Amino acid sequence: MDKATTASSVPFERQREATKALDETFHGFLTRSTMGLSPIALALAAADWAMHLAASPGRQMVLAQRALALSQQAVATAVSPPENEHGQPLVDNDNRFTDPSWHQWPFSMLKEGYKANSTWWREATQVEGVSRHHNHMVEFFTRQITDTFTPSNWLLTNPEALNKAQETQGQSLLQGYEHFAADLRKAEMARSEPETLEPLTFEVGKDVAITPGKVVYRNRLIELIQYSPTTDKVYPEPLLIVPSCIMKYYILDLSPSNSMVRYLVGQGYTVFIISWRNPDASDRELGMQDYLHLGVMDALAAVKERTGAPRVHALGYCLGGTFLAIVSAAMGRHTRMVKNQGNARRRAEDKSMERLPELATVTLLAAQTDFTEPGEMGVFIDDEQLKTLRHQMDEKGYLPGSVMAGSFQFLNMRELVFMRNTRRYLLGQEEADFDLMSWNADLTRLPARMHSEYLSSLFLNNALATGKYRVDGQGIALMDIHAPMLVVGTTRDHVSPWRSVYKIHLQTDTHVTFILAAGGHNAGIVSEPGRPRRSYQINSIEDNQGWVDPDEWLANAPTRQGSWWEAMDAWLKERSGKPVAPPAIDPANVLCDAPGEYVMVRYVD
Repeated sequence: MDKATTASSVPFERQREATKALDETFHGFLTRSTMGLSPIALALAAADWAMHLAASPGRQMVLAQRALALSQQAVATAVSPPENEHGQPLVDNDNRFTDPSWHQWPFSMLKEGYKANSTWWREATQVEGVSRHHNHMVEFFTRQITDTFTPSNWLLTNPEALNKAQETQGQSLLQGYEHFAADLRKAEMARSEPETLEPLTFEVGKDVAITPGKVVYRNRLIELIQYSPTTDKVYPEPLLIVPSCIMKYYILDLSPSNSMVRYLVGQGYTVFIISWRNPDASDRELGMQDYLHLGVMDALAAVKERTGAPRVHALGYCLGGTFLAIVSAAMGRHTRMVKNQGNARRRAEDKSMERLPELATVTLLAAQTDFTEPGEMGVFIDDEQLKTLRHQMDEKGYLPGSVMAGSFQFLNMRELVFMRNTRRYLLGQEEADFDLMSWNADLTRLPARMHSEYLSSLFLNNALATGKYRVDGQGIALMDIHAPMLVVGTTRDHVSPWRSVYKIHLQTDTHVTFILAAGGHNAGIVSEPGRPRRSYQINSIEDNQGWVDPDEWLANAPTRQGSWWEAMDAWLKERSGKPVAPPAIDPANVLCDAPGEYVMVRYVD
């Protein structure tokens, strides 16, 4: 009977596998047709909004009245634009409409009509009863759709482009057509020759990532670079930088003029930086614990071993900062357990931490530790979206860099797509190339398991902020971080919104100095001294001061002109020992010259 039962179950198992494969194939087709987004998640969000709006006749009446009021206001503003004290039309605060030609009829009417329509749709997305996540999705995609139909995007409704064409006798349009044709050829080449990598404009090791140094440690996940000193004396605490594995490390070592690494070396620090390996299909099982142990912890241990320093400064950027916060909390827990247990027998995992140095300071740059308000990234993250992502990653064993790049571009379509196309195709302007743009084209991957664990544990379940995240099987809390902290957010960060970054104050019980820098997630961090129109606010929450909410902090924190790097340097120096002779780089530890081998690995996805 057992044999018969087993035999009869074989066809059933095969049928289940076949139907599952069919479902996954169909789901994959739907996903590809919606640019990698889950069509089910999009449909659920739209249905949630539509049904609640349909069941809200009062809200419908208010929206109808708003439509009439906004239309009247648009006509009045188009006919008689508001003026400043000198009798000149006010400059529009929307950078798509700053050209004076937008004040001329009928373009003023097109502009004001579009702005009224956008305002109405923005208000229409706010319907009571819609879930927070669905409301965020509806609001985001509504904005993307309205941005698509901006009159500045189209030649016949863009007075600036028409005037430019007239002034240049059509040369701007000809140049724009050549740009468009060149982009088409590039896209066609990518399809016909998918294995061909386009060279980077700024070559790694030649134009960028050229600060002198040596690779002094390597494992299957990281290379550790130690930079050569440029000062007679250095501070006794080395500085380890943990960049994000979502990006190549050299965003912090771009051209010599805007390299944070070069700047810090020049201020007298012995600087180390992690260069993450760009994974392939064989790395599909690398998980978050691997990135914590093989990445951050091994790097800290190597810094201690290479320099003999018992204390180090540690700095983490973006996801690297999240990794650093987790490791710092695990180290703090270990220290607490040692004090509580005295000479009692300790776990093997705790003993492994004894190889790590003490953290003199912890600096987090645009790094989230609480994910309840993840900003625009939250649009892409829910259970259904993760199912879609897992399906994509299971096929390859990793998340392709092109998918991440597309997601970040999608977050800022107005600037990165629509306004770029207007300048390039309608105005015929050459696209300025610079090191940050070249770095942005140097794509990286993430292992399937690590990315899935990261999104599930942190974004979906917010495990780190709630004390549920585990390292080596032990729950950790950021409250165990005892080193003083410098935390930096940026004003226009779509990836790590500064108010979300600011929540570190609620999770720790140590000194925190917070800096809010002008700019976005990348440009706000790469903000070297001497760059014009840069400013930042800085303030510390002192011991026993209690909670200061972000709006109150924003109102009271003093504003300083210039680069926040100088404030970071001063903050680190206050917490460093007296300068000493630079530690020598032992030739026996040198594997190759910086920038190393891992950063050179590029893939076509």
